Amino acid sequence: MSTVVMHNVVSVDGFIADAEDQVGPLFDWYSNGDVELGEGGVGKVSQASAEYVKPMWASIGSMVIGRHLFDMTNGWEGSPPAGEHVVVVSHRPKPDGWHPEASYHFVDDVAQAIAKAKELAGERTVAVAAGDVGGQAFALGLVDEVAMDVVPVVFGSGKRYFGSVDAQHLLEDPHVVIQGDRVLHLLYRVRRSRATTSFEKRCAARFPVRQAARRSRAAMTA
Repeated sequence: MSTVVMHNVVSVDGFIADAEDQVGPLFDWYSNGDVELGEGGVGKVSQASAEYVKPMWASIGSMVIGRHLFDMTNGWEGSPPAGEHVVVVSHRPKPDGWHPEASYHFVDDVAQAIAKAKELAGERTVAVAAGDVGGQAFALGLVDEVAMDVVPVVFGSGKRYFGSVDAQHLLEDPHVVIQGDRVLHLLYRVRRSRATTSFEKRCAARFPVRQAARRSRAAMTA
């Protein structure tokens, strides 16, 4: 089964671009090293970043992006930066005659987009672009891991990495921490809520006050 990874380059205060979609120095680390990321002048990064980015890109089978990113990049002219398939979340269809050879699929629902991307990716990774679409997928519990390339800059405002997410969600401690040149690569697993056992459900139904008191004490000592 494929792993769904939400990913983007991000400022230390959690923004992926400013209000005008300008990324400032967020991608400077793509050109400050000696190791080429791929053919076609994709970029040159530090050795540490290359050892992290190359296998990550190679693992991606499909991407999920929003219509805004598609329009900004014109869908990378049918050749995505990673993976072979792209699912675009949009209420508008693919433009008539646009790169018919490219495996781009337009879906108007985030959950359906993730499901389609997983089908296309097979055993490989599904990469979800952070921002509005990524935030919706994250809030729906459809994201397995969160990948952040943190750049030492403060934006103050702009487009948020987690989009419109406005509730608390726990992540595990990062299982990947790699210091590049002007970038820190972090990878977190999303913490899943432990399922309530049938015994706990029976106890809660039988002793509701006791359970409430226990939760209150736990919250005070957390």
